[in-house]
Amino acid sequence: MGAFKLGKMTFGSLFKKPETVLYPVVTKPQPAGLKGHVAIEVNDCILCGMCDRSCSTDCITVDRQARTWTIDRLQCVQCGYCITVCPKKCLSMDPNYAPATIVHEPDVFQVPEQEKAGKKADEKPDDKPATEKPVAAADAKAEEPDEAKPDAQLMALIGLMDDEKAAKVRSALNV
Repeated sequence: MGAFKLGKMTFGSLFKKPETVLYPVVTKPQPAGLKGHVAIEVNDCILCGMCDRSCSTDCITVDRQARTWTIDRLQCVQCGYCITVCPKKCLSMDPNYAPATIVHEPDVFQVPEQEKAGKKADEKPDDKPATEKPVAAADAKAEEPDEAKPDAQLMALIGLMDDEKAAKVRSALNV
């Protein structure tokens, strides 16, 4: 009986696509939900430090003065908690694994200066046209982007924290 099962399996594999691939040349897509490594979009980061304070392994370091965001990938356990607490959603889990290295060095990302709301990158403060009228203070508040306000999901998460931690988070977000 075992010979029939073996024969059936062997005969069936003659007409199927092979399960293996030529790895360096051909790669399979990563499965959904694979936790490869933490990736950051540095242009969106506001250096609030929420990821630094929430990291259980202390692998993330945020330095506001030097405007750097650092992660030690060998200490990171890919729990993803830093991604859930990020108010700007600039952190994500990249399904690909971080490249192998010989020297153990943390990855350091330089965060660029944030542009002020309403100013363009190529516009200097003195380049305003003479015909432009000054905007009233009430109008300026109405034109503020919604990104400056914390979203409802973040406020719900803060509501679940104990009072001491919630106060620290609110002070960090200036809420």
